[in-house]
Amino acid sequence: MSTRAGVVGRAMRGVRQTANRHELPEIVIGKDVLELVSSAMYVDPMTVYREYVQNAADAVDAARAAGALTAAELGRVHIAIDRDKRTVRIRDNGCGVPFQDFGRTLTALGGSAKRGMLTRGFRGVGRLAGLGYAKELVFRSRVPGEDRVSELRWDCRSLRAALRDASNDTSVAELIRRLTTLERVVIDDAPERFFDVEMRGVIRVRNDRLMSALAISEYLSQVGPVPFSPTFRFGAELEETLSRHVDLGNLDIRVGDAMEPVYRPHRDIYGVDGKRKVKFDSLSFVEIPGIDCDVAGVAWVLHHEYEGAVPTATLSKGLRLRTGNIQVGNHVVLEDLFSEPRFNSWSVGEVHVIDRRIVPNGRRDDFEQNAHLDNLLNYLAPTARDIARRCRTGSVRRKWEREFEKHAQSVDETTGIIAQGSASRRKRQSLALSAEQGLLRMRKVASMDLLADSASERTRRIEILREGLSAAMNDDAVASSPLVRLPAAQRKRYEHFFDLVYECSVNRSAAKALIDRILLQLK
Repeated sequence: MSTRAGVVGRAMRGVRQTANRHELPEIVIGKDVLELVSSAMYVDPMTVYREYVQNAADAVDAARAAGALTAAELGRVHIAIDRDKRTVRIRDNGCGVPFQDFGRTLTALGGSAKRGMLTRGFRGVGRLAGLGYAKELVFRSRVPGEDRVSELRWDCRSLRAALRDASNDTSVAELIRRLTTLERVVIDDAPERFFDVEMRGVIRVRNDRLMSALAISEYLSQVGPVPFSPTFRFGAELEETLSRHVDLGNLDIRVGDAMEPVYRPHRDIYGVDGKRKVKFDSLSFVEIPGIDCDVAGVAWVLHHEYEGAVPTATLSKGLRLRTGNIQVGNHVVLEDLFSEPRFNSWSVGEVHVIDRRIVPNGRRDDFEQNAHLDNLLNYLAPTARDIARRCRTGSVRRKWEREFEKHAQSVDETTGIIAQGSASRRKRQSLALSAEQGLLRMRKVASMDLLADSASERTRRIEILREGLSAAMNDDAVASSPLVRLPAAQRKRYEHFFDLVYECSVNRSAAKALIDRILLQLK
């Protein structure tokens, strides 16, 4: 050890020997914690539905594990909306919460009993998501054997007033006691086993989406644990393959008076602005190994013609992340995997995270950074590259398809001009040469490996155009022209005039239509 290091070491030992240990003063947990774990926790107000449906899914799993729900019975969630009273009630048929645990469970901040268990939620704050979006938040529950319903009310208006009052230094625990009311009540039509979350006096945010049955259904179709539509051709294959790795825990979710449950948004064909369609033609799966040679996740991608970005209105664009069959983040969360981020919006697919060491962050808009997440993303990179390659290949293919179509239209137009019989022999030969060159270009495009799947169809189209050109160049076709009946000198003047019209016109179709009308006058 150097002299300097020895001196420093002795000095530090001296500090330790002479220091006196003191107890910390009272630790203060301020009231603002309530705001941080409620409205400030979530960017999108619609996440309140994700949080409550996520808790419902865990409750249904618990009921099934306890034998209260059989394997054949569906886990059900009903979201009732009363626009006049501005209330939303979310009810599930899960395990419920017995009264002896009810008050403590519904007022606890963090410290969830779910941590370390195979559940979707575990931080113990999701139940508070509605505090920032209603005047009153009411929880109700009952379990078999209880004759009354447990009810806890949060006074959200008073909570917001207390949070705004800078002079109010009430502790979190005292504020919760002041703002909540715990009772046991009689509700005649209450199920024997249920759990309710009711938001009363829902505030208006973003076009009042919190009160819109359509907006709620569309949101939950993307993020919630709901099945694929029975009309979606790849749905059964997806659920069968995913269920080998993931307990999907699909719920029957009904919003408002809907006769059908909420389904995932994926469909066989999407119409796009009435002009083009996005049609899925194949499905691929990728199993992602974990660091310890286990399975970290499974991804699936729906393939289409990759003609451009999948419209936002389809509710399915982008490669998305899920854990416990609940979406984490949104459609851009994996955008950085792509060399060109725009290609993410051309894709449709999901990555189901299986490794429990890959944990969603507090907002559930991404995952906590660790080696296991890095491993997952590294193995996903080839999938992103494959999608990008398909996007580029699709762009090149469409370029050559447009090139083929352009020449086909030109040949067809030129053949029509020749068949019209208005051009001079010299002009007709020039036009025929131009058409032959177009046919040669078409054949070159048709022979490309990129278009091999449609080569026979394109070859047949070339043959039909060539036959049409040969027929137009036949002398019998020329003999049918009204110009044949004119004296030679007059006919040459017309032919010369018509040649000039075609040469000077920027629109040969319009020129042909004009000459057709002139020829009609000569008949």
